[in-house]
Amino acid sequence: MIAKPSSLDDALMAARLCAIDSVGLGGIILRGGGDLRDEVVAALHAALPDNAPLRRIPAHVDGDGLVGGLDLTATLALGRPVRQRGVLAAADGGVVVLPMAERMSGATAAQIAAVLDAGAVDGASVRLAVIALDDGVEEEAPPAALVERLAFRIDLSECRLPDAAVPGTLAEQRMAAHPPVSTSGMEDDPAAIDPITILAATALALGVDSARAPVFALRAARAAAALAGRSTIDSDDVLLAVRLVLGPRATRLPPTSEPDRTTAPPPPPPENNESEGEQTGSDLPEDVILAAALATLPRDVLERLALGRGPRGSTRSRGAGERRKSAVRGRPLSARAGVPRGGLRLSLIDTLRAAAPWQALRDRGNGPIRIRRDDLRIRRFEARAETLTIFAVDASGSAAAARLAEAKGAVELLLAQAYVKRAQVALIAFRGTAAEVLLPPTRSLTRARRVLADLPGGGGTPLAAGLDAARALAEAARGRGRTPFLVVLTDGRANIALDGSAVRARAEQEAELAARTIGQARIGAVFIDTAARPRPEGARLALAMGARYLPLPRADAAAMHRAIAAVQAA
Repeated sequence: MIAKPSSLDDALMAARLCAIDSVGLGGIILRGGGDLRDEVVAALHAALPDNAPLRRIPAHVDGDGLVGGLDLTATLALGRPVRQRGVLAAADGGVVVLPMAERMSGATAAQIAAVLDAGAVDGASVRLAVIALDDGVEEEAPPAALVERLAFRIDLSECRLPDAAVPGTLAEQRMAAHPPVSTSGMEDDPAAIDPITILAATALALGVDSARAPVFALRAARAAAALAGRSTIDSDDVLLAVRLVLGPRATRLPPTSEPDRTTAPPPPPPENNESEGEQTGSDLPEDVILAAALATLPRDVLERLALGRGPRGSTRSRGAGERRKSAVRGRPLSARAGVPRGGLRLSLIDTLRAAAPWQALRDRGNGPIRIRRDDLRIRRFEARAETLTIFAVDASGSAAAARLAEAKGAVELLLAQAYVKRAQVALIAFRGTAAEVLLPPTRSLTRARRVLADLPGGGGTPLAAGLDAARALAEAARGRGRTPFLVVLTDGRANIALDGSAVRARAEQEAELAARTIGQARIGAVFIDTAARPRPEGARLALAMGARYLPLPRADAAAMHRAIAAVQAA
């Protein structure tokens, strides 16, 4: 059985590998861990040459602060453009730490990714290692452009720093036995094992679809060999690379197959004159590598794969509403050219930056700064809309009590997380001849429990009325700046028309028309078929709505909540 090192040991090992090949490995994503992350940062910084810079970049940094821009003071004083260095250029040869990386904008991540790809800023060579600190909840993750370019992803959530430990000493103690070594002398050796095929096959078996991942794994194996003072890669280096690089990226369990006992055993290897010391591990069995990968996968990866979900960090969804541009509030974005009117605000500093390089041509003396219309820059912000999850529940028939109990439990589970996801919940029940909004949009769990304590049920299925009521509530929420999401729970068998008549054919036509209207309004939705034996009606309505179809007969509240969360994150 393969013993799994602690996450902290893996993080410290990843730090040492990054110190050897920071350009090839990019860096590390550290999730959770609190003060332990400082130990990893200290370990990486200590493994670099003396006086290596260490810079922390806030998530809201602008482009000029990141990659450099115009030095406004010097430009105005000298009358010619003077550029200033950005923090990435200032960190050349050192470490860049990204706190709250899960909140970083895609534009900022793209700039960092471009520097990592090019290894340069403004034509000047830059060599640095990145440590992204991920403090997100549930499906929150750093931007995909950044995640794709950092070799290691390590979760320290389950690790704890000993109470008596002094910050910075833990990393020193664990690294003392293996000081950093140089990669000079790692020349190609024809007798060394070729891990490329093994790593590529392992990546394929684990469902790793990133082309960078096997390259990262190969570089990690080379760095591990250099760390051990060897010029060739052995099986231990390959196993380490699989554990640190490929394991956290796994999207499926490796296939297993029983050996065919009817076939003859393979013939013995041909004799040769090579000594035992000259033989290499070129025949390292793939099943050994896969067994090592499976044994050392993070604990929650197996659970996620069993549920059909990818590893954390594979999605950018946060369960919050869509991003919307704003002129007055939200996360600051880069300024753009424009006239400050209609509620738009002037960005004074950016306007001065745009005008400063032209002052030598515009000024006929020592007069004031001359600003033209083309120099004007306006401020921009990005805000996330609040999400409203609307439950439309079929409360008709003999199974109404069970369905309403399931919906009540799912509503309470969603409301318990409302403070994290900036979400509200509403509940619509349709039965008899009409639909009723039982729970208006709220995030109050106390109010929801009080309203849901005694839900009515029974009667016919006015499905069209329920869908129309859900759409009306969703459009009203959208008009108030929220992002609506519909959750429809029904068996899909409409039998009451909008006028209250019990004409099944008309009821089905009106239900399909109501579903098509929801689809045309482009409202996100999931259709949960609660029938004991799902029939085509439900799938047809889900298709008309443009909704995800989930047949979940007799699903409990927890299963329903997990399914809804998975669809919202898709």
